Amino acid sequence: MNSTFVIAFLLYIAAMIAIGWAVSKRNNNAEQFLLGGRKLPLLLTLGTTVATMVGTGSSMGAVGFAYQNGWAGTLYGIGGAIGILLLAWWFAPMRQLRFMTMSEELSYYVGANTLIKNLIAVIIFIASIGWLGAHIIGGGLYLAWLTGMDVQLAKAIIAFSFAVYVVKGGYTAVVWTDSIQAIILFCGFLLMAIFSVHAVGGWDAMLQAQPLANGGWFAINKIGLLPAISLAAAILVGILATPSFRQRIYSGNDVRSIRRSFVYSGLLYLGFSIIPAIIGMSAYANQAGLDNPSFAFPHMALNVLPLGLGVLIIIAGISATMSSASSDAIAGVSVVMRDLFQLVTGRMPLANKAVLWSRISLVVTISMALAFAMISNDIIGYITKMIAILMSGMCACALLGRFWSRYNWQGALASLIAGSSTALIINFHGDWNALFGNPVIPSLAAALACGTLVSLLTPKSNVSPQQALAILEEQRSAMESGHNSPTTPVA
Repeated sequence: MNSTFVIAFLLYIAAMIAIGWAVSKRNNNAEQFLLGGRKLPLLLTLGTTVATMVGTGSSMGAVGFAYQNGWAGTLYGIGGAIGILLLAWWFAPMRQLRFMTMSEELSYYVGANTLIKNLIAVIIFIASIGWLGAHIIGGGLYLAWLTGMDVQLAKAIIAFSFAVYVVKGGYTAVVWTDSIQAIILFCGFLLMAIFSVHAVGGWDAMLQAQPLANGGWFAINKIGLLPAISLAAAILVGILATPSFRQRIYSGNDVRSIRRSFVYSGLLYLGFSIIPAIIGMSAYANQAGLDNPSFAFPHMALNVLPLGLGVLIIIAGISATMSSASSDAIAGVSVVMRDLFQLVTGRMPLANKAVLWSRISLVVTISMALAFAMISNDIIGYITKMIAILMSGMCACALLGRFWSRYNWQGALASLIAGSSTALIINFHGDWNALFGNPVIPSLAAALACGTLVSLLTPKSNVSPQQALAILEEQRSAMESGHNSPTTPVA
């Protein structure tokens, strides 16, 4: 199995690199490299969205959670499906405004305020590194389990593997490889579920092997109603506030195709949510007492499937981590090029140097994510804590800014501070954290409440939406046209 898998893995990586190389010839400017020229058709948007959603959490994370908690493993998929459907309905129309990054969009809601744009850019960059780290952890655990190599070395190999084709091919390489990986993912996971149930003696045998505490809807009797809601809410908030999903909106061909692709993705993902739970419960029925529940997925692939199918399933798991990782890497670098470069240098990067700087930024970003991934092996805990601390405030900014014209930059600042500080407080109190399951619900509530209150207590913004959009377009045009004069900050 080891030698067969290594050969298959090398061929798989070589194919991804070949795709990246083939599409790299189109990358003649920043918009093409970072957004695919804003002309992605429905099928490519659908493929890359599905592949990004069915990521590390849905493979190792959700399967491992189901191994421990039965049908509670479906909560991850339910939260994600609701999140992408809300994103389609609420935020797909933002494609018409030609934003390049989520920090642009959120600052637009509060008069293109420079402080908010820069602060959110920093938060997004840190969040992208966090997401990247989670995917590197998942892929590293796969490799370590399969080959017996040191887990830290396995993480480094995963990071290097997807870095090669992303750095070369940019966003176009990401969407093409994602679309191919989405097919592998769905076929692999579906076959895995079917063979897993068969291997443990059928559906009834799988259910009878579960502990009594795991019975009932979503194992609520075991994990608690509030923690169950918190887990689904964490994924929902992550979808609404994750920069990589905003990239799908900004790069799509038009609002209609984006919305349709998101709706299809949400419905597919909702149906998919049951698959990781079935695999996790089958793994428990096959062998209870694994040292690390995160190994439930590769355990089944190695022990109950024919060799060729087992290799395909493992490659599907690797695809899950790498497709999501490549998307988050591009989202993080878009913020570097559009926002952080200007913050540090006072101007936008020259058009003829933008692709080079983007590739350098990709290498630096992936290296930073790898460094953080070296200190953690808990995927679900890593994701939910990171979402609560970094993304609850951003989600509040997006919701209040999108639907409430009175929201201002002072309110946005209050939302960001309240969301992060509340999450940190909950994390430092073990009994509070146990009550909620994770800090997402209280941190989001605090961010919404503080943002609303501070906006009402401070003056309304005197910058109209049209003026804010003009300010952002002028800044962005400096990179697209190659104009090298320093940009003027907006008070």
